Amino acid sequence: MKKILLFSLPILLTFSVMSCNDRFEGDEILNTEALKIDSVKIAQDTMDVLTTQTIKTYSNYTAKCEGFYGYDYLHTSEFERKVISYKFKTTASCGDLVTKSSQINFNPQKTGTYLFKFYNGQDSAGQNIYIQKNIVVQ
Repeated sequence: MKKILLFSLPILLTFSVMSCNDRFEGDEILNTEALKIDSVKIAQDTMDVLTTQTIKTYSNYTAKCEGFYGYDYLHTSEFERKVISYKFKTTASCGDLVTKSSQINFNPQKTGTYLFKFYNGQDSAGQNIYIQKNIVVQ
C-alpha cells in the first residue's frame, strides 16, 4: 500500500501542475462605462400594438480597443423608457474613432404615446442629457 502511495503521489502532483492554465488568450477587458448615444433612428413614429420595431442607436468608439457592451433599458413610468448604452474597453492598442450602430427591439403591449430618452452625455453642470423621441402606439 505504501509503495502504491509513493508511486501515485508524483504522478498526481505532475497532473495537478500541468492542469493550471495561465495562458493569456486575447485582450483583457479593463472596464465598462456609459456611452453617449449620438443619434437614434426610429423607422416609424407610429406603430401597432403587439408588433415589433427595431430602434437603432449610433455611438462613437475607438477602433480595436472599444466595443458595445449592452443597454440599460429602464421603465421609468408606464409610457417612458430611458436607454443607456455601455461600452467596454480592452488592453488592445486603440485606433481611429469609428461610428457603430446597435439596436433595440421595441414590442409595446399597450396603446399610448411612449417617450424614449436616450443618454447623450452630461452637460457642464454634470446633469445627464437625453435625446427624446416619441412613438405613438395604436
